[in-house]
Amino acid sequence: MEMLLSTKGITICLFFFVLSLAAAIEIPLSVSQLPTITEQSHTQVAYPFDEDFTIKCEARGNPQPTFNWTKDGKPFDLSSDPRIVTSNNSGTFVIQNRGIINNFQGKYRCFASNVLGTAMSEEIELIVPSVPKFPKEKIEPLDVEHGDSVILHCNPPKGIPPLHIYWMNIDLQHIPQDERVSMSLKGDLYFANVEESDSRSDYCCFAAFPRLRTIVQKMPMTLKVSRSNFIKERKPKLLIPPESAGSSSSVTVIKGGVLLLECIAEGLPTPHLSWVKVTGNMPKDEPETENFGKTLKIEQVTAADEGTYQCTASNPMGRARHEFHVHVEEPPQWLKKPEGGVYSVGTNLVLLCEAIGNPEPSIQWKLNGMPIDGRTFRGRISTREISLTNLQLQDSAVFQCEATNKHGTILASANVNVLNIAPLILTPDGENYATVVGYSAFLHCDIFASPAADVRWTKDDSIEPLSTFRYELNKNGTLEIRDTRKEDSGSYACWAANSVGKRAITANLDIRDATKVVVTPKNPRVLKSHSILLKCQAEYDPHLKHSFKLSWRKDGDELPVNSTEGGRIILDRDTLFISSVLLEDQGVYRCVARTALDTAEAEAQLIVLDVPDPPEDLQLSENQNRSVRLSWKAGASHNSPVNESIIEFEENHWEPEMWQELTRVPGNDTTALLSLSPYVNYQFRVVSVNAVGRSQPSKPSLRYATPPAAPDKNPENIRVEASEPNEMVMKWEPLKPMERNGPGLEYKVSWRQRGVETDWNEELVKKHSLSVRNVPTFVPYEIKVQAVNNLGSGPEPNITIGYSGEDVPDAAPLGVSVEVVNSTLVKVFWFGIPRDRVRGHLRGYKVSWWKTRSVLDGKRHHPEKHFLTFVGDRNYGMIPGLEPFSEFRLTVSAFTSRGDGPESSPVVFETPEGVPEQPRFLRILNFDKDSVTLSWGLPKKANGHLTGYILQYQIINETHEVGAVSNVSVANRSALSWHLAGLSPSTKYKFYIKACTAKGCGKAATEEGLTLAQGSKGSGRISDAVKPTPKFQPSEALEPGTEYTIRLVTKNWVDNNSIFEDVIETRGRGETRSPSRC
Repeated sequence: MEMLLSTKGITICLFFFVLSLAAAIEIPLSVSQLPTITEQSHTQVAYPFDEDFTIKCEARGNPQPTFNWTKDGKPFDLSSDPRIVTSNNSGTFVIQNRGIINNFQGKYRCFASNVLGTAMSEEIELIVPSVPKFPKEKIEPLDVEHGDSVILHCNPPKGIPPLHIYWMNIDLQHIPQDERVSMSLKGDLYFANVEESDSRSDYCCFAAFPRLRTIVQKMPMTLKVSRSNFIKERKPKLLIPPESAGSSSSVTVIKGGVLLLECIAEGLPTPHLSWVKVTGNMPKDEPETENFGKTLKIEQVTAADEGTYQCTASNPMGRARHEFHVHVEEPPQWLKKPEGGVYSVGTNLVLLCEAIGNPEPSIQWKLNGMPIDGRTFRGRISTREISLTNLQLQDSAVFQCEATNKHGTILASANVNVLNIAPLILTPDGENYATVVGYSAFLHCDIFASPAADVRWTKDDSIEPLSTFRYELNKNGTLEIRDTRKEDSGSYACWAANSVGKRAITANLDIRDATKVVVTPKNPRVLKSHSILLKCQAEYDPHLKHSFKLSWRKDGDELPVNSTEGGRIILDRDTLFISSVLLEDQGVYRCVARTALDTAEAEAQLIVLDVPDPPEDLQLSENQNRSVRLSWKAGASHNSPVNESIIEFEENHWEPEMWQELTRVPGNDTTALLSLSPYVNYQFRVVSVNAVGRSQPSKPSLRYATPPAAPDKNPENIRVEASEPNEMVMKWEPLKPMERNGPGLEYKVSWRQRGVETDWNEELVKKHSLSVRNVPTFVPYEIKVQAVNNLGSGPEPNITIGYSGEDVPDAAPLGVSVEVVNSTLVKVFWFGIPRDRVRGHLRGYKVSWWKTRSVLDGKRHHPEKHFLTFVGDRNYGMIPGLEPFSEFRLTVSAFTSRGDGPESSPVVFETPEGVPEQPRFLRILNFDKDSVTLSWGLPKKANGHLTGYILQYQIINETHEVGAVSNVSVANRSALSWHLAGLSPSTKYKFYIKACTAKGCGKAATEEGLTLAQGSKGSGRISDAVKPTPKFQPSEALEPGTEYTIRLVTKNWVDNNSIFEDVIETRGRGETRSPSRC
């Protein structure tokens, strides 16, 4: 609440912030004041279809103003007519439309008065229009001859503008208008010369008044045109302006309005109208004309448009002219308006009033709505100034200044309120303010006082003055604290005092933490059609939680909260997800965090990358026989610069519609000089490449055909192939279509035997091979192939050496010998055959061998040949994989691409003994607590004379740890079993058996087994064999409660493979034992 100051209380103040305030704001209504017009009507039209018409006049003041009116300068009593309805404490009145209201037409003025003075409104004109009607009249027909000029007058009735005039026939079809027939600005229809086709009896003039919603029609007029006996050619004559106006006339136009100058002429042939400005230049190079050049129109007229304009009507018979002297005038406008205000007793007053216009306006001062009498007015008064000194309370008044010329009147009012009151603090006491750190805080103290009040602010109980750097006292008494800090929170007091009295209010300020926002990623770059997730991380003061809101904007436009584009763009609180990114998604995305006190923003520039747009506007220039320059315009690069342009071509003869790469241009180059081949009808296209990928190809260029020429090159990869010994087939790679250079391509083939003095053999062929028969076997030839077309031959070809057809060798290698390396490997030696016996390119030698018998048992073997080839010219080879202790035979032959030559004589050799192969099996026949019986099979191949076996065994356990290996030598080579004693009970063993010859022992067969536990009853034995058909086999005569080992083996003792083995215990009396796995 507002409080009166006492001599005690807060004494610490802003001594350096003292501001004198008289009326910082509008005068409060609680203070006595002059009336002020707050609302009024302006020119108004009383349309007959309206139910009533309101003329407004509202004013404020203290005491409450009373209202009275004048009409056409005379007092007007609102109670004099029952059709007028008024309201209390208002000057506004309503005229009810009860039919005839013409007597209300006039100019009204409102006066609002109280004991201090009178305010006056501007004039309010009420227009009561009559319903426009054409007079009933009989219009005589017009009889004229062909070529005469005619005017059909409309003379429309008066009405509220705008007025639109139309000339139509009785069927409401517009009368055609042109240079010959046209309507004037007043609505009359002018014929420069009539024709017989102009005859009709239904020329109707229609006048439309849109604001009155009325269209009226003049009685139809008849025009009869008869044929003339002679042609009435004549020079132009002006009908508007008429000749009576002389050669010139004056025209006045209002500044800012529209200037319309009109010239209508008659004559035969039809005159042509033109316009010039005699003094100065037209506003535009081509003046704006209407009505077929008969009306010159200038809008928004300025003083520069003033001057002399001339219209000229001309035809072949002569011309007529008229000059318009245009004067630009303007209604009054203010230069200086009198400014009222609040004044204290004893001060001085100066009111200024200046206006301009053309003609120069007259100035009239009024006091409280009445002209000032200079004889009784205690101040000084002149045309442009009023002054008063030593103002007193009784000098309060409303001063009015009116500026008038023939184009209008303007009114300005100045309320001079002379007051003497103590300060009024209009801001409520105890207001609470809040802002965020870093922002400015505004603590309001709106004061009204007269004389001016001194305003001071204090804070809390501190005796330290506030810093002038961050604190500023505004003119309206508001304290501004810039760049606020947490320590600015607290209680503040505003103090106001003048010579009449003192007042003060308090205000509380809270400082909150500023809102902070970060958007990640900051400036993402994303490929088109990929996805992007923007996240907005915000921090805000907990006190502002309920007002906190997040929103997203793109390029300044807010994005809707709900997902957009069918879910492609999704806003979910602090995230913005865009899937299948489009090029138009590129832009600046801004996250806006708002609280009740502040707003924070952070942005991310989303850059969308895509392949370039296709190049455009391909142009060909610098045309040559074998080159042309291609230029193009690069398409948009979509944020990834073009690093290369690929130029492709297509020709329509050899491979139509097949585009091939021609060359590449680096960087942003958009032109290239292309090297071309002769005899090709090219068209080109360009593909731009950036880091994202390739653009679509451009549209093709125009076609460009190069002339033919002789070949530039000869065939390559010349070679000789032959399938027969006495044949030579020469082949080569044919020229590509782009290498032909012209029509009629053939190949000139030349050949001769090397080292023989003879002429070249030559032949022209169209295909890319030539076969020559009856040549010696495998002799060298010199060969040349040259390209030839209708325009000439290619360059001199290089000579290629080729050989005629090959045959198989006709000699066998000699000196074949064998060196035995070991029991499975031998080395073979031979002498190569002479070069002249190869009869072709020597590909290598083939060694063939086969086993004839076993040395161990002397059995003969069916020959099964094996062979190895050794490529190239060599004289030895290694033969691996032989069977030990065997006899073999071996031959060697040479071979070419045609086949093998004769074999050498067979060489016999034997391989020595080797180590045996692994025994076929190792099985445990039975076992006890400290012994086991083992059996094994013979090795598949002994590879020599068996000398015995090596039996090995060692302890193993579940962790695969092994004990020392014990060896037992079985010297009896016929032994196939062994009883092994001295083992530990309940121990797992691994057993090994190897067969041996004089060369050594072979690979071991293995088996694992578990000896019986200490104290076990009985020992293992093998039961009778079971037949394979039954699914179970009963076994009788077993002891109850005794452990037995069950094993199922095949009946063949030598090859006894165990199928099943388990340890079981027979049942005792009344109990069951679970079996345990061995």
